[in-house]
Amino acid sequence: MRQLTGTFIVMEGPDKSGKSTQALLLVRALRGRGLSVVHTREPGGTSLAEAVRRILLDPRQRIHPLSELLLYEAARAQHTHETILPALRAGRIVLSERYTMASLAYQGCARGLGLGVARTLNRIASFRLVPRLTLVLDIPEPEFDLRPRGRLDRIELEGARFRKKVAEAYRRLSRTEPGTVLLNGRLARQKLHRKILRIVEPLVKRLNPPNARPPAGRGSRPGAC
Repeated sequence: MRQLTGTFIVMEGPDKSGKSTQALLLVRALRGRGLSVVHTREPGGTSLAEAVRRILLDPRQRIHPLSELLLYEAARAQHTHETILPALRAGRIVLSERYTMASLAYQGCARGLGLGVARTLNRIASFRLVPRLTLVLDIPEPEFDLRPRGRLDRIELEGARFRKKVAEAYRRLSRTEPGTVLLNGRLARQKLHRKILRIVEPLVKRLNPPNARPPAGRGSRPGAC
């Protein structure tokens, strides 16, 4: 694989945790400093992956957990190959709303497929790419109903028990996954943004920040939910 000279940052967290808001604020701040940033999302980021997204989030669909994971991984493979890796090779910053940790939390833990299965498929679909930094926005489950909400998608329509499993999984993963920072998603918008910016600044100041750490899960225990 050609050397990756860019910086890969991921914003994670349960639904309604404020990922999109904070991602947009961060992208604007970095671009305001003259940095080249690719803002993307999962599932999505390419025409094919966006088509898969529509299937995955369609409330009319009834999808088996394994089928769900495989669809996410198919979208991820296309997204990584077509959007993320070319940008990193070009020395750009890539900020993605969700990446492999989402599959660990949602399908591995909350859906009960197991972290071992999710890690294996993550490694394949990501071409062993690991984010330089993963920011996890943490909110308690009851916060979901307090956040602004429009029409809910298939995942958001899952009940409180499912959302609680997702939130707990993210907290556990934040303690064990390398390069991960857990943040209080209930902080005021600008206060949280400033906190995120302080974490990100040291990474983007480097001309060629290293991207490739050993892939998560290689030579380690699969872990447990």
